[in-house]
Amino acid sequence: MDGMCLTEHIQRKDDSNGGELVGITYGDVGTTMLQCNICTPVDRGEYVMIQHPTAGNVLGRVDSIERRTNVSIEKAMELSEGKDVEIEESMIGHVHVIGYRDQRGLLQIPSNPFRAGEKIYFAEEKLIRDVLGLKNDDTGAYIGKLKGHNIPVRLNINSIAQKHLSVLAKTGSGKSYTTGVVIEEMMKHEVTMVILDPHGEYPSLARPGKVSSNDFGVNPRGYGDMITEFSPNPEINQGARRLSFTFKNMRPIELLRMMNASTRKSNVVALEAAMTRLEASKGFYDIQELIMHFKRNEEDDVSSLIRNLEDLEKKGIFASTGTRMDEIVRKGKTSIITLKGTPPDVQGFVVNRLATALFELRKRNKIPPLILFAEEAHNFCPQQGKIESSEIFQTIASEGRKFGLGLGIITQRAAKVDKNVLSQCNTQIILKVTNPNDIRAIESSVEGITKDMTEEIQRLPIGEAIISGGGLSEPLIVDIRPRETQDGGASIKVV
Repeated sequence: MDGMCLTEHIQRKDDSNGGELVGITYGDVGTTMLQCNICTPVDRGEYVMIQHPTAGNVLGRVDSIERRTNVSIEKAMELSEGKDVEIEESMIGHVHVIGYRDQRGLLQIPSNPFRAGEKIYFAEEKLIRDVLGLKNDDTGAYIGKLKGHNIPVRLNINSIAQKHLSVLAKTGSGKSYTTGVVIEEMMKHEVTMVILDPHGEYPSLARPGKVSSNDFGVNPRGYGDMITEFSPNPEINQGARRLSFTFKNMRPIELLRMMNASTRKSNVVALEAAMTRLEASKGFYDIQELIMHFKRNEEDDVSSLIRNLEDLEKKGIFASTGTRMDEIVRKGKTSIITLKGTPPDVQGFVVNRLATALFELRKRNKIPPLILFAEEAHNFCPQQGKIESSEIFQTIASEGRKFGLGLGIITQRAAKVDKNVLSQCNTQIILKVTNPNDIRAIESSVEGITKDMTEEIQRLPIGEAIISGGGLSEPLIVDIRPRETQDGGASIKVV
């Protein structure tokens, strides 16, 4: 048979539909899944069109293809012995029905089955655009092109901001690169952003990159005029403005965690007593005065606390006048909080203080609507255990959209992110993921993802992603466009 059609009189071209014939439906036919024989070469993931008796042209996607043959174990043995064996084979495709747009423009699935023996064609671009909701305009965030098609994929920026975003991938699969593409698009549309950057990957957005291919219509560009970088450690992160906080309202437990000191009761009580005395006598005091207070009270066994406080003071995280939030959040601009070189315990404090301030100020409409991006988010809102920033991330995920505070979760370990946070991200960009626990976390948090797409996630090459939400009708496989800016997350070559 060699992949021929069921009926010889069917031609490869059909004048009434104008598309190339893919195959013919056969067997038991439903409303959401179809089987067809394959008449012409077709790739897994290709979009096809099926005529329905009442719904008209319906869009589908070839989710899997298999070759069925009559080769038995006996025939295989004969072939291994060099004998001539007559082989009969056919190509079978499994088609996932996506649907059609009704008169109101709503996506619908046919309410009654397709007909067996119905012709299936390659879908035309207009049908793909209409059904998938791929608008041909510049109002969305241009992420890339639909795999196998010259159709730009643009995400609804308001949907990302209001319903949160996650970028999920294993190490080395292009997570930071793809996030950079998203952030470039946000800056083009003057979206206000704050980026939590543990490794110093995102300041490169200020500099033009090298676009190796212009198939996507992308040209090198830097966004230095839109970006301000802050860091608790500007000595390491040169070019960054110092990010500092006032000592006022620090809690004893916060101080101990920042110093990586024991949180035993004696330390908490000693700090609490000293801070209460200073508050009563001075009203306002800083970390230096707290250190001096302990040194004056030699009868207390606080030598280890003094050493820890002196080490903390040297980190320069506290100042008499801290960084103002209106310096960090500026309408239409992007602030990068670079935490490279900052100890994990201090990072936790910085992230918690910033995220809490952003949420409280947005509630009172004191700062413009914005998106908070968190790289390595599993460190700030972990699934197991609880850290300082856990609660505020849960709050922003569940309530932030009401106050105009969007959240962007970026991680290489989906299973290690608080599921209550991850499940609130209605737009997902998923690159290659192979860890079984991460796959299960994705399956439970992404709507509309099929079993075949879950398997596809584990095979995705670098440069491709499955995108769900963001105004799209259903998950799509997308070729990510090149970066306009330099990629600050590229792996360092050893040789």
